[in-house]
Amino acid sequence: MTAHSRGESVEWQVGGMDCAACAGKVRTAVERLPGVEAVEIALMSERLTARLSPEGAGAAEVEQAVKRLGFTISRAAQKAPPRFVMPGESSCGCGSCGCGGAETPEPEAVVQETAVEPTATPRWYHQPKGRLVLASGAALALGWAVSILLPGLERPVFSLACLVGLIPIARKAWALLRSGQPFTIEMLMTVAALGALVIGAAAEAAMVVFLFAVGEVLEGVAANRARDGIRALTRQMPATALLDHGGHTHEVAASSLRPGQIIRLRPGDRLAVDAEIVDGVSRLDESAVTGESLPVTRGPGAKVPAGAINAEALLTLRVTHSAADSTLARIARMVAEAEAARAPVERFIERFSRWYMPLIVGLAALVAVLPPLLAGGAWADWTYRALALLLIGCPCALVISVPAAMAAALSSGARRGLLVKGGAVIEAMAGLRTIAFDKTGTVTLGRPAVTDLLPAEGIEATVLLQLAAGVEVGSSHPLARAILSEAKGRGIAPAAVTAARVIPGIGAEAMCEGAMLRLAAPTGASAAVATLQATGKTVVELTRDGQPLGLIALSDTLRPEAKTALAELDRLGLGKLMLTGDALAPAQAVAGPLGLAVEAGLLPEDKLARIRSLGAKGGVMMVGDGINDAPALGAADVGVAIGAGTDVAIETADAVLLHDRLTDVPALIRLSRQTMRNIRQNVAIALGLKGVFLVTSVLGLTGLWLAVLADTGATVLVTANALRLLRFDPLNER
Repeated sequence: MTAHSRGESVEWQVGGMDCAACAGKVRTAVERLPGVEAVEIALMSERLTARLSPEGAGAAEVEQAVKRLGFTISRAAQKAPPRFVMPGESSCGCGSCGCGGAETPEPEAVVQETAVEPTATPRWYHQPKGRLVLASGAALALGWAVSILLPGLERPVFSLACLVGLIPIARKAWALLRSGQPFTIEMLMTVAALGALVIGAAAEAAMVVFLFAVGEVLEGVAANRARDGIRALTRQMPATALLDHGGHTHEVAASSLRPGQIIRLRPGDRLAVDAEIVDGVSRLDESAVTGESLPVTRGPGAKVPAGAINAEALLTLRVTHSAADSTLARIARMVAEAEAARAPVERFIERFSRWYMPLIVGLAALVAVLPPLLAGGAWADWTYRALALLLIGCPCALVISVPAAMAAALSSGARRGLLVKGGAVIEAMAGLRTIAFDKTGTVTLGRPAVTDLLPAEGIEATVLLQLAAGVEVGSSHPLARAILSEAKGRGIAPAAVTAARVIPGIGAEAMCEGAMLRLAAPTGASAAVATLQATGKTVVELTRDGQPLGLIALSDTLRPEAKTALAELDRLGLGKLMLTGDALAPAQAVAGPLGLAVEAGLLPEDKLARIRSLGAKGGVMMVGDGINDAPALGAADVGVAIGAGTDVAIETADAVLLHDRLTDVPALIRLSRQTMRNIRQNVAIALGLKGVFLVTSVLGLTGLWLAVLADTGATVLVTANALRLLRFDPLNER
């Protein structure tokens, strides 16, 4: 038993999965193995993940089961153990310094991260399905040539042409049957083709097999186009970087970089990891992460995401995250993993297809038997119609209609800075009725500044600010950062405190010289507080053992795009309101000009209760910063974190807006509604074509080759329709 193949999750890359039916076959075959649990298939990223119990099948058995079905499978790369560095030895990957300028790190210094994107696929004619098309097409052409040149000999030649294409299909049908899957398109195709040979329709049997092979290739081409969106994310990551070591640089593998190391970024180069500028000022194209097409100027202290392109000057940067943990890498992983969060409509269609195919097989059997027995119909004629019915009954187009659209939408959104965690979230967003916003950092920019210091009698303003800064040391709240920034700007060091802690939704407190300092909203009404709040300022009060030491007023700035975003939500027919822990007066000063309803003075538990109340009346989205509003974000039907692309936001929210702008909220709604519209179109195409050809097949108006052409055509049509979402731009659609 290997250490990592049993008793834990194992991940593979599976090649050849071109539709949801293929993914379903792999899932069923793996689930039937003993001891295999939690099987997940990501069609667009071609990933298979399964948890293997110690007593059950191992990784080798899983791989063998998948290969029997005709798919390729390989283990995803795992992290290599870190190399031990001897004392005095250079860890830059170039040997000991005075190194002679080695270009790359030693192999063991490179960490190979688990692949998250599909590997590039060869040309269609280099793949087994492509070779099958060429072989069956050549055999079919030979049959037509013989029918013209040597009439009377075409039947055996067409029969041979049929068998050339049918043998690989029949072999796969047998493997699927052995894995407990009798009702598959491969089995239906095998039965239909052999039945056609038995009743003497050899030419049609050969044509059916050829068209089926062509359809399989077209599905593969369409699936690869859909995967291009996910691949495009990971292609933004360069494989190497310039590591600075003792005044000289070496080109090293990006995967070997670790936080704290110093790297150089030349003009025209793309950054391989998240980093912070140490020296230099340059314009940077950050569109790979933010979607913004215009370069931005960054200087010392600025954080730069992986994937950014240096447009002007040489920069020296300090690595803040490894390549595997960079913002862009997490985005790529999240998009790939989002496929596992299947939408309810997708699960419904999958359940529907499970009984749909047995129903079609039963109906075909009745069509073949009842008319000859009850009405004296010709056996060959009605058998032919039943075979056509079998072919048109395949649910491939219906099954692929949802995941293809969802994958295209997820990829389209990610390329524009709209990160959505799965089809379930997209479906939920399409049914929303109300959007709730946090105030600070969401409707406002979240960068407040201290505007007024009003110390109590006998207290100096500098002392008030010093004590308040001491209480806020270590807090990441925007108000805390503003107070600390004001103290730093005045050259005031924060007071020495102990036992500092943040009280969520209330404020912060700490011990100073045996007394309890607390910074929170004022507990009592006063003319000074009312005057400050009437102008839209946020007021906090510092107390020592309950005795007031003074007031600090802060003011934030409304987001410039807030009015436009809320107007777009109005046009989309959505209700909206602002939920904030701030006092009513400053909250109204922000919400009033926007025409936004407001509920103020809410503690985290109050926000949570309000979100639940709104959710009981219909779908509700909560938009916040992903940190302070975590309970409300979790309780909403959809929680959206706006801005920064922080670790917490990306990991906890249902959707993340990397552009850091409110106009992306209506863009999310437009993307979700367009996706669900696309899915309804796909389902209508799939069921409509099948309904028409089911009737015409039973009536004898269409034959075998038209039946398989209709089935293949429906699959290609719904996939092509889903791919239109890759070009849909929710940011510019109005």
